[in-house]
Amino acid sequence: MLFATTFAWSALGTLVGADENVFVVYQFHEVGGKKVGREISPRQIYTLRRLSLQIIFRMKILITGASGLIGSHLTVFLIDRGHDVAHLGRKKMHEGKVRHFNWDLEKEVMDVEACQWADAIIHLAGANVSEKRWTEKRKKEIIDSRVKGAQLLARNFRDQKTIPKVIVSASGVGYYGMETIERIFSETDPPSKDFFGECCSKWETSIDLFEEIGMRTVKLRIGVVLAKEGGALPKLAGPVKWMIGSPLASGKQWMPWIHIDDVCELFLRAIEDDNMHGVYNAIASQQITNQQFVKTIGKVLHRPVFFPRIPKFVLKMMLGEMSGIVTEGSRVSNEKLLKTGFAFKHVELENAMKDLLEKKR
Repeated sequence: MLFATTFAWSALGTLVGADENVFVVYQFHEVGGKKVGREISPRQIYTLRRLSLQIIFRMKILITGASGLIGSHLTVFLIDRGHDVAHLGRKKMHEGKVRHFNWDLEKEVMDVEACQWADAIIHLAGANVSEKRWTEKRKKEIIDSRVKGAQLLARNFRDQKTIPKVIVSASGVGYYGMETIERIFSETDPPSKDFFGECCSKWETSIDLFEEIGMRTVKLRIGVVLAKEGGALPKLAGPVKWMIGSPLASGKQWMPWIHIDDVCELFLRAIEDDNMHGVYNAIASQQITNQQFVKTIGKVLHRPVFFPRIPKFVLKMMLGEMSGIVTEGSRVSNEKLLKTGFAFKHVELENAMKDLLEKKR
């Protein structure tokens, strides 16, 4: 897995000793004419290893739910970083460099070879929460598609002699509920009692099964993912482009967001950094309301946003209970994530949108 042994980088006076299981870093400096070494912190080790020393870790990463927005981007991103990627799902989605393993959640079966192949797992599988109205049947499908997949994986890995070291699972800031209040939520807050909160809570609880069999677990509560090809941005940018865009409901609901590039970097960071464990809010630091979000789209596209807000009751009639996804939203803290040393590439919404919406010359 690790293609580096021992070498020195004279520019920093840093010596790295590594084998497949041990990674020790000492930084040397002059004290009274003698070289004195000190052990560098885990955060510094990560930075040196990934960014400065460019030590190559080639892993076999198994992705569930790889056909979605995040999964498709992650596949390309991880391959570009030199990793081997395989998908676990019902249909074969990619050719070439990507392997495919099958599973059937209804029959509760999967290719056992996937368990023997993987060094790390990324769990994204789950029915689209905004694809259909939330009937009781649909709600059950949304939860089962997330929970049963994790349960099936854990059950099969429990029977293996060797298991991956880590599983990184998606979750959502919907964990905190569909409401608009001034409170800023953190990872220690309890889940909301509404459907979104229940769904995310059960999803995260299912990941705890991997902890029981000795795997490190990381859960990323992801906000609104900004991407060119899908998600919320194209749906909101389309009307603005044709000068019929407007804020939704009060426009005061918060929209915790994150650029797709940062999502990909964060998943890889969670896999590589042994110090990451538990739940993290995966959102950028800048707090934005729906009205600010729509107006920023207009600014980037050079289009006016002057239409009146779409009333909440209209969205409720159109979408039912699911309307809460777009009409409500609270602020969420990413302080815990920042303390790991993770650095966002896109920290301001306007620049993130320029990266995605402006035509590249």
